Amino acid sequence: MAEELDELLMFLSSPAPNLRKAAVDIIEGLTGSDEGIAKLSTKLSILLPALVQLLAGNKARSGSMSRALVNLSQDQEVGEMLLELGAVASAMDQIGKQGQDVDKLMVMLLVNLTTLEPGARLLCEEGDEKLKGLHMSRLVRLFSRTPEEGDDAYEHVGAILVNVSRTDLGRKLMLDTKRGLLKQVLRQCDSKSLVRRRGVIGTIRNCCFEAPSHLPSLLSLSELLWPCLILPAAGSKIYSEEERSKMPPELAVPLSIERQAEPDSQIRREALDALYLLIKQEAGFRAFWELGGADVLKSGYENEEDPEVMDKYEQLGSLVRTDTHALLFFSLHARTYQTQTHSSTRARHRSSRRVAAALDRSDR
Repeated sequence: MAEELDELLMFLSSPAPNLRKAAVDIIEGLTGSDEGIAKLSTKLSILLPALVQLLAGNKARSGSMSRALVNLSQDQEVGEMLLELGAVASAMDQIGKQGQDVDKLMVMLLVNLTTLEPGARLLCEEGDEKLKGLHMSRLVRLFSRTPEEGDDAYEHVGAILVNVSRTDLGRKLMLDTKRGLLKQVLRQCDSKSLVRRRGVIGTIRNCCFEAPSHLPSLLSLSELLWPCLILPAAGSKIYSEEERSKMPPELAVPLSIERQAEPDSQIRREALDALYLLIKQEAGFRAFWELGGADVLKSGYENEEDPEVMDKYEQLGSLVRTDTHALLFFSLHARTYQTQTHSSTRARHRSSRRVAAALDRSDR
């Protein structure tokens, strides 16, 4: 088998396109199983340079080579080798040249490579002051386009942004108001695509860790930022005109109409994480309080069923500001449920409503 594999790899550098394609197709098939990847792993030092060379040489059109790289790059060791071989730059160079099918595969390859911090930094073009951030700007532009009917080639760019914004450099680029990257990303927060919405919320959450030093940059996007974070945690309640009277239009309008509550618990959880990071800052707390965010999240908490998301609401509820003498939403002692049975859920709802009513009275 070793000799057959050596012969197969030799065909990757054949001058005959049909022989190269046949070899790539076989390799793609091998990467589709653990057994096949185990066989290829004995020849990575030969295989990976050959595949990256084909990628850099615009030979990705068939898609087989791209799929093989995506499959292989899920392994950390392979990912590190691909980074050394320049796979990030090669993948970025292919996007836009071979059609959306290949673009989607290149994006997925970048998702895998940027799970490694060196890959995320390479995508940011760290160390090159002239080029730094150009790859990110290009990906954000692609992500911001309205997807065509059918397959969305760029929805997984959101996962790349989440990976990159885990680094300090990535967050700095996203929060650079001159580049306007985060503003473009925020406009996708109400996408029908779950993958896109997760990418947006995850990126915002990561950027909010910079709130102590970059709060003005974040609050400059308030018109987009607050709805993106509050609405996923607001439930499905339709608010009356009186309840909406003090809200800005960007919150009042969506809260005035029938809508589906955000079904994804990960999005609700990360939105609440981001709110917590913002509200810990004095200016963030004031902005949130003035737009009526506390009242909106009271309703969301009352109707929440997921224990992990409830923990996030209660983390927010622990923020007490002595200057307002107000507990944001509810008492931590109000949580009475012990199990996730239907009866305990009803008891918890009644308890949280009593707390909300007590808070309303204290506000008067």
